[in-house]
Amino acid sequence: MERIDTHSHAIPARWRQHCVDLGYGDTDGISMVQDWTVEAHLATMDKAKISKSILSITSPGTHLKPGDNAFARKLTRETNEDLAEICAAHPDRFAFFASLPLPDIEGSLAEIDYALDHLGAVGFAVMTNAHAVYLGDPALDRVFERLNSRRAVVFMHPTCCRVNLPVADGLAPQAVAPLTQYPRPMLEFLFDTTRAVSNLILSGTVARYQSITFVVPHCGAALPPVIERCVGYTPRTVSPSMPITSDDVKHLFKTRFFFDLAGYPFPDQIHGLLRFTEPSRLLYGTDYPFYKAEAVYRLGGILDQRAPEIFDEETRKGIFGANARGLLWPKLKSHA
Repeated sequence: MERIDTHSHAIPARWRQHCVDLGYGDTDGISMVQDWTVEAHLATMDKAKISKSILSITSPGTHLKPGDNAFARKLTRETNEDLAEICAAHPDRFAFFASLPLPDIEGSLAEIDYALDHLGAVGFAVMTNAHAVYLGDPALDRVFERLNSRRAVVFMHPTCCRVNLPVADGLAPQAVAPLTQYPRPMLEFLFDTTRAVSNLILSGTVARYQSITFVVPHCGAALPPVIERCVGYTPRTVSPSMPITSDDVKHLFKTRFFFDLAGYPFPDQIHGLLRFTEPSRLLYGTDYPFYKAEAVYRLGGILDQRAPEIFDEETRKGIFGANARGLLWPKLKSHA
């Protein structure tokens, strides 16, 4: 059965070194200094029977210095070019989601066109927030307008929750995590994904930009149990003139969103997500190399064992590969 890994990370040497130099080496509680190479990635794919991986950059993204847009543009461009070079060397095995230097608007607009027109990106990987500017913030509307005009696929990836806190000369974005004894990907990443998707929907961003397709990681994060609560508040606090219902969210999740299964969809999480979407919107993902090779094999084995309990063979073929092929292969063909 074909496997296409839609949630897979590359760690280019230049990007990694900038992260370490700027203090992001273990900012999320997990070391950024992973022993990642193209050869090791391909070997892991071969053993896990993955035919193609969609590469992306993980947290903290490519805007590493708050306020320094020039540096962010340079780093984003060189990182996207590094990923494009990897994919060009192995076109049958890799494609990539390009990064954007958010919250820099002008830099992001330029990078959208460059990545699609010159590098062959199949979509974009954006962090759930960019220095405390969350997806769905009106400040990002021009970027979403451009993504919409390009009919882009937008893969969102969690990062540290950031808020603007007082400093000597005003406010500055600072990472916050209430339970520092736990690595942030364990809890906080799921919450930040939930925060970002909720804001995209409640702000009307998803409804306004109808040609964007969104990919949500980690089996929908913590979205299913909070959706009814969120929409219950909308008539009073968010959108009194146009309240959002859970049926509206279900429609969006079945038409505008895909959800990768990186992490722990079984034994329980996937059942909550399927209350809001359909198997045709599910994608296989590993989160390699932050889930190391042994975890990729183990979690893949759990999927192989548990998925037949609720999905027939044709549905499983879709989840493991055909759904991703339908979503992303047209983007590949446009750059052939």
